[in-house]
Amino acid sequence: MMTTRMRAITVGVAALALTACSTVQTPSKDDPWEGFNRTVYTFNDKVDQYALKPVAQGYVKVTPQPVRDSVTNFFANIGDVYNAANNLLQLKIADGVEDIMRIVINTVFGVGGLFDVATLAKLPKHDQDFGLTLGHYGVPPGPYLVLPLFGPSTVRDGVGLLGNYFINPLTYVDPAAVSWGLYGLNVVSTRANLLGASNLLEGAAIDKYSFVRNAYLQRRQYQLSDGHASNNLPDYGEGAPPPNYGEPEEGAAAAAGGAAAASGTAHAGAPTAASMAPAYPSGAASAPATLEGPAGATAPAGASETAVPGEQYVPPARIGIGAPGLLRLH
Repeated sequence: MMTTRMRAITVGVAALALTACSTVQTPSKDDPWEGFNRTVYTFNDKVDQYALKPVAQGYVKVTPQPVRDSVTNFFANIGDVYNAANNLLQLKIADGVEDIMRIVINTVFGVGGLFDVATLAKLPKHDQDFGLTLGHYGVPPGPYLVLPLFGPSTVRDGVGLLGNYFINPLTYVDPAAVSWGLYGLNVVSTRANLLGASNLLEGAAIDKYSFVRNAYLQRRQYQLSDGHASNNLPDYGEGAPPPNYGEPEEGAAAAAGGAAAASGTAHAGAPTAASMAPAYPSGAASAPATLEGPAGATAPAGASETAVPGEQYVPPARIGIGAPGLLRLH
């Protein structure tokens, strides 16, 4: 049974590899096979558009919400099996024991996993797989790789799929038709739960391929770091006060202006400390609507009307925040 499945998957991957002939002029370091990946991504997108997504939408229409929740909980309970296995393989004993406790509680008290009693009991759910186990022991991710029907991955995570396949209890269900049926129901249920996310992706991403690739790689890095934020942020030192873009301290502008006049070496058009101080007309309670530079130039079209230091202008709103249509919630 397993030999037949693996043979079918291998044939599918080989067929897609032979048909992927497009190339990219300047592939990125993380995605040197972008031409092949985009071809497979297009194939997967068409399969989803014309087959998987309509089936998932029909499943949502004909299946009541409580039943869909029970199906999701059932497969999530099975997923805790390989969560536990991978946590134990990574020597995360506490997490592995929690996963085992979730399985026992949901199976016994949750009617075979149809109800998530373990979450009500405050037992956290983990998200592990064999690809993360390989990464835990230092295996590099390798190039980004889009797999037929499986979607975004890396070379390491692609190998990890084999481990997940043999750990998954659904693999050993007999007869094979029932096993394949459960796999199919799991795919449809998962796709139904992602209908809202796919609508957001279609409205937000100009290049969906790049959006999915970057999101996937960042998420895997986040998972591999056990959910800790990146430590690559610049260190400005503890206790350093944030920059002050408000009104200058009393007397600071006058002192800075005197120093600039004494030196006489300021470049023409370069903002000085004196010019950075906001100057309001006598009696004005707030900043004027437009800001004038040294030659009386007004702010460029689209710039913010908020007062800023000296000759600087606040640029127009960033894409996805102020630009309508680039980020829509359906």
